[in-house]
Amino acid sequence: MTMATAPNTDGPGPSMPRPGTDRPRASHNGHTKGTGNGSPSPDFVRSLARGLDVIKAFGPDRPQMTLSEVARATGLTRAAARRFLITLAELGYVRSDGREFSLRPKVLELGYAYLAGLSLNEVAAPHLEDLVALTRESSSVAVLDGEDIVYVVRVPTKRIMTAAISVGTRFPAYATSMGRVLLAHLPDDQLDSYFTNARFGPITKRTVTDPDSLREILRTAREMGYVMTDQELEEGLRSAAVPIRDANGAVVAAMNVSTHASRVSMEELHRNLLPQLMETARLIEGDLAAREWRRKP
Repeated sequence: MTMATAPNTDGPGPSMPRPGTDRPRASHNGHTKGTGNGSPSPDFVRSLARGLDVIKAFGPDRPQMTLSEVARATGLTRAAARRFLITLAELGYVRSDGREFSLRPKVLELGYAYLAGLSLNEVAAPHLEDLVALTRESSSVAVLDGEDIVYVVRVPTKRIMTAAISVGTRFPAYATSMGRVLLAHLPDDQLDSYFTNARFGPITKRTVTDPDSLREILRTAREMGYVMTDQELEEGLRSAAVPIRDANGAVVAAMNVSTHASRVSMEELHRNLLPQLMETARLIEGDLAAREWRRKP
């Protein structure tokens, strides 16, 4: 999209400053940067920071803005804001209807470039942190390794288990919500092999150890898209888990939210925490899909 001019249709702008007396610049973090201790380093590229500030000025509350509004939001002069908007439009990041400006989908590529270099752990961790902040309950991501699950991301709150859990902790898959989610999505031959080789000993008095009962639990988990466990891994521990799928729909991990039985009933776990867990998994899957899209030639 080419823009030769940006018409002044949003009312008169402020008077232009004298050369060398431009307004305070907007910093790379969206705040005006003055002098003194806040001065940027000698290698700081101010024009790049201003261009990014223009992009970041748009958001859910400001999806479209006039030239004057962009200038006010960024602390730039109208003339400077116009130059950045025209440049961004030439590059395909911004569009204009002649009066208002808005971002174009190409701007997503800036984030995709970052996502493309992230591992599952790095993609998932910020989302788990948001979930934990919202629910005030611990959350984790695990993958299947043989007959066990292995924790790859862990964001705890209060300690609810006697055993300390951290990245690398292993538990038998059959007794955990995440393990059951992962087992439920194994191909039939791999699941048969698992049941042939695994040992199902009681960990608590509630642990399901009967192979036929476990198979039925896994069938239900595959149909429903989630698993809930009630004190099967440790007395007092309740958990809900859902799958995390890659861009092709394959289950690559499971994530859970866990709580203590004294605080949350199974009904509350299902009604209040499970929907938020599912939404978080959806957000992680969206980022994983974006990462794969970016990697395609």
